[in-house]
Amino acid sequence: MDAMTTASAPLLGLAPALAPVWARRAAHAVALCAVPSGLWRIAMAAGVHVGYSDQVLRDVYDIPGWGIAYVVGLSVLAELAALFPLLLVSDRWRPLRPGVLAPLAWTASGVLIFVALWQLVVALTAESQTYLSSSAAQTVWGFAFAPLFAIPALMTAVTWSYAKRHRSRGHERRRESRHVLAT
Repeated sequence: MDAMTTASAPLLGLAPALAPVWARRAAHAVALCAVPSGLWRIAMAAGVHVGYSDQVLRDVYDIPGWGIAYVVGLSVLAELAALFPLLLVSDRWRPLRPGVLAPLAWTASGVLIFVALWQLVVALTAESQTYLSSSAAQTVWGFAFAPLFAIPALMTAVTWSYAKRHRSRGHERRRESRHVLAT
């Protein structure tokens, strides 16, 4: 007899909780916020005048030289990291269980807040401002790097949404499994 009873039926997972539209937009915004600074760094590595003198590029950033690999690598790494929130709103691809991904996302949010505060301190120091040759260069630099300061808030919002969705799904699954076991 191949009939399944409620007690022997496999627990069917609940339909995946879809990320709200605002969380999806915030996750995409994180990825877009990293683009201007990455393009600015790549322009610097390519030799485009971005406001640093040739001497500063050579002495401080080692451009031309190994500094090019560092600056381009940093840009690529930053953009890859900025794609992480898309995992939290994805309905199809889930490389890690929510029990692993949620703490990782909360840790990333905390680190991003710390890094943003640290970068604010660095940006306001006299040394970092003296490298740029003009106020126009400082303005362009400011516009390129300002979107990075939105990332911690956006990442925290996306993480909160992810944790909330998966916490409620966990409660529903436990309740469903208790009901199945009781029958």
